Amino acid sequence: MGCPYMGVWLILPSMKTTLDIKDELLARAKRLAKESGKPLRAIVEDGLRATLAAEERTVSYELSDCSFGDPNGDDPLELLSWQDLREEIYGGRR
Repeated sequence: MGCPYMGVWLILPSMKTTLDIKDELLARAKRLAKESGKPLRAIVEDGLRATLAAEERTVSYELSDCSFGDPNGDDPLELLSWQDLREEIYGGRR
């Protein structure tokens, strides 16, 4: 977010916000901030960055190729009519 100043947009480096954090978690974060010498804001930002980075690393499932036959060969079902194809798929079940 920015604000106009004489026709130029100034980009603000940060934005204040309010978060509801469980007391125990906040106490642990404050303790870590004190031990590490970092401000609490930096601890929270580090946690957000780690969570967002982990989200980006999530690997999507990739279905393995279980096809068979010659991929360049003729399609044996191509010449079937819709009725014959339905019969081939369902085998008389409806």
